[in-house]
Parts: sequence; C-alpha cells; structure tokens
Amino acid sequence: MHLSIIIVNYNVKYFLEQCLYSVQKACEGIDTEIIVIDNNSTDGSKFFLEPSFLKVNFIWNNVNAGFAKANNQGLALAKGKYILFLNPDTILPEDCIKKCLHFFNLNNKIGALGIRMVDGSGNFLKESKRGFPSPATSLFKLFGLASLFPRSKTFAHYYLAHLSNTQNNEVDVLAGAFIMIPKTVLNDIGNFDERFFMYGEDIDLSFRIQKAGYKNYYFADSTIVHFKGESTKKESHKYVFLFYSAMNLFVKKHYDARKAGFIIIILQIAILLRAALSAIKNLFKKHILPILDVCIILTTFLGTVFFWSNYIKREVNYFSNILCIVIYFFIAFFLLLTYYWWEYNKRDNPIQLIQSKVIAALVLLAIYFLLPQNISFLKGVLLFGILLPFVLMSIIKWLFNKVKYAETKNKTEEKQQTIIVAEEKEFIIILNLLQKTGLSKNVLGRIGNWNETSPPLGNIKQLPEIVKKYMVKEIIFCENGSSFKEIINTISILPQGVRNKFHTAGSNSIVGSDSKNLNGDYIIIV
Repeated sequence: MHLSIIIVNYNVKYFLEQCLYSVQKACEGIDTEIIVIDNNSTDGSKFFLEPSFLKVNFIWNNVNAGFAKANNQGLALAKGKYILFLNPDTILPEDCIKKCLHFFNLNNKIGALGIRMVDGSGNFLKESKRGFPSPATSLFKLFGLASLFPRSKTFAHYYLAHLSNTQNNEVDVLAGAFIMIPKTVLNDIGNFDERFFMYGEDIDLSFRIQKAGYKNYYFADSTIVHFKGESTKKESHKYVFLFYSAMNLFVKKHYDARKAGFIIIILQIAILLRAALSAIKNLFKKHILPILDVCIILTTFLGTVFFWSNYIKREVNYFSNILCIVIYFFIAFFLLLTYYWWEYNKRDNPIQLIQSKVIAALVLLAIYFLLPQNISFLKGVLLFGILLPFVLMSIIKWLFNKVKYAETKNKTEEKQQTIIVAEEKEFIIILNLLQKTGLSKNVLGRIGNWNETSPPLGNIKQLPEIVKKYMVKEIIFCENGSSFKEIINTISILPQGVRNKFHTAGSNSIVGSDSKNLNGDYIIIV
C-alpha cells in the first residue's frame, strides 16, 4: 500500500461527500486506502455516505473522541507507506496527490508536507504556513497585531507573512487540514498527542518532526479548497478558550518548568483581556439599538435642560435629584417597554417600530400629568424630553430600516445573478433541483462547451469577464463541467464578493461556504 488517507468526520456529511469524490479522483492510479473515522455524528452520516462509498473504510465511534484520538484510530489501521491526514471540508485537485508524492521523492529530509489552501471564495488561508507560537508570537496574534501588520516578519510571524504564498518553503507548523507524512517518520516521533482534543495537535506534531531532525515544508505547487466554515467560529469565546488552552498544553509540554510557568501566566492574562474585549464587542454589536436609544435620550434631555435653564426658566435647579430620577426612570421604562414589544428583535418592522415609540410616549405623558404641583417646573423639560427622542429615534431607525431594506433588495438581486458551470446534462439536473427549492428563477445561464444543444454564456476561461459583465454574485461549479483543478484555479482569480458552491457529478448535494467564520451551506438533491 503506497498511501493511506485518514479523514475525521463530525456532522459534515455533505462536505465529506464532495471531499471523498475529489479524493478518489486524485488517487486514480495510486495504491490508496481511505479511512474515515466518524466521531459520533448526529446528522445521519452513516446512512448517507456508506452506500455511495463502498471502498471507503468507515469507523463509527460511539463518542466524540476528539481530532487527535480519532486520527490515531485511523493510523492504527493504516497500511500505507505515506499517511495523509485530511479534513472532511476540503476539495482536492486531480493532480494534488501525485505532485505531493513526487515532492517527497526529491528530498529525503522532508518530515511532513502541508499545502497551499484557499477558502470557498478563493481567498488564501494564512494558516497554510505558520511559525511556532512563541510567547511574543502568541501575544501579537492574540492582540491583533498580526492583522494590523500582515507583512511584518516580527508581528505576523505566526503566519510567516514574509514568505511567499506561491513558493515552496520550509516552515515550522503545518495545518492539520492537510498533512502528508511518511509512516517511518511517525514511527520515529510517535502519533498525535491525544491530550490535544481540538487545536494544537498539528503544532505539537510539527514541533516533534523538527525536533527529530526532519523538515516541514509548505507546498505551493498545488492548491486545495478548505471551506473552514465548519469549525468553531474564530470570534467565539469557545474558540479563544480551546485554542489558548491548547497553547498552554503545548508550552507545558515543550518548555522547561520555570519558563513555561511565566509564559502561561502571560497567556492567561492575554486570554482574559481578549475574552473581555470580545465580550464587549459582541455585546455592543448585539445591543447597538438600545445603546443608540440611551445616547439619544441622554443627549436630548441634556440639550433640553441646557436650553430651558438658559432661555426659559433660569431660576430653577434643573440638575436636582428629582429630575435625575425622572430621566433615569424614563430611560429604563422606555427600554423595558420596547424590549418586551419586540422592537429590538423585529427592528425591520416599521409599524411595530412606531407603535413601541407611541405607546412609550403616551404612558410617560400620562405619568407626567400625575406629577405633583411642586415639581410642575418639569413639565416643559419632560414634554420636550419625551417628544424629541421619539422624533429623533423614529427618524434614525427609519433610515436604519431603509438601509436594511436596501441590503435585502440587493441580496434578492444577487440571488437572481447565479450561473452554473456544467455540461448540459448536469446543468439540467441542477436546474431541476433548484426548481424544487424555488431558486431556478435566479439562474442566468450556463458556462460550458459550445458544441451542445443549449448554447452557454461562455466557457470557464471567460468566467471572470462574464462575472463582471452580468454582475454575477453566485456560481455553482459542477465538476463534470470542468476539473477540480480548473475550478480551484478559477475561484482564485474571480472578483471579490462572488459566492461559490460546488457539486460533483453523481453526488447528492451542493456545498459552499462564503467565510471561514460562518457555517457552510448546502442544497440537498432528492
């Protein structure tokens, strides 16, 4: 056996289906076995995948054993001279495996090989090549300096930004999404460390490879798609905790006790700060409308008080305790009422938006008329303090909703700008599928060969120009209309903002992902 491919699956059956079809094509003519370890998926992966891939060795775990342990399970069964650890949300070009194996033959010092990766939109994934997470490197990444200075050898060392993305290079760390390694090297350094449940296991393996005297290489002569959206969102608290817990484990394992203790303290402080900043950011993003309301209410009340105190009744103490209490009561009551009126959950409903404001204003005016005579000086301030925020917030949120409607309109238009790259027969199959889901009206036409019954818009080489001409926002690539290699090369040169989906001839789904931080989407063929 020349090659064993080990894939760990967890609830991504549609992505894995596309992956397996691409892997089978890439392994044609190579003595290969494919081992899939399923970590107790609950999406029906077993019944969906097994009938279509009879030659694949599926192992179905009863628990989620974690990425490292599952890979070791597959490794115990592997018979290949070379081992490829591969993520299920990947698509390989047809010549990828052959090129990688040939590269090993050129240099017997290669310990492991990673590869150039792009996401579903064709954007280069920086984690294709990385440096070891030293204390400084980890902190620079944690506090965003790597993003602020993406080309800096110092600040962006985590992603080795100073090395070309399009040239083969010796690197420190390879991404666990694609690691090809000779079985003899694994026999020398050992398997994955199962203490790493998620994240860090590839860093640990890469470190041990180098420590044993081998070299890790980033291979840029082939490019794969790694959707990335099926993993933990990078901005989530869960990701911060899991990733930096893995970093702590790595430091404890590979640094001496005194140095490790200092690094871990620094990392813990940094993690707390990052988590706090992330929480504040998410809170502000989630509650932007209530925060905006509070700012408007405070500003209008203070403006009203300033005007009244300078031009209407100068002898009154407008900053007395009673006025402050009334202002705070107004803010709290208004926010509470609008929250329970669902304005902040249904802010795209203009009628409900006005209703909540009117009810809040009427209730507060009714309370105003119940005020005792000894604080009647507040009447003008309260009246304008109620009406002005009502008018301003209604105008601002009307504009906000107009913007939201404009975005929705654009999205609707974008859905109508879909083209399919496929041969005529597969195009009809996809079109029938889209008709069942009510999306066929969005299709502008087909990209393919001219020697067929239905003339296409053009061929795949003309795709970038066609996208610009017709303002296309979504492309469905069918593998039988062109090769995986041609598709991957094409998405890398398409204009920004195009959503790509992928379908392999004979598969039961269409998959895609616009961002590495978002869950992938899919269409099921029934």
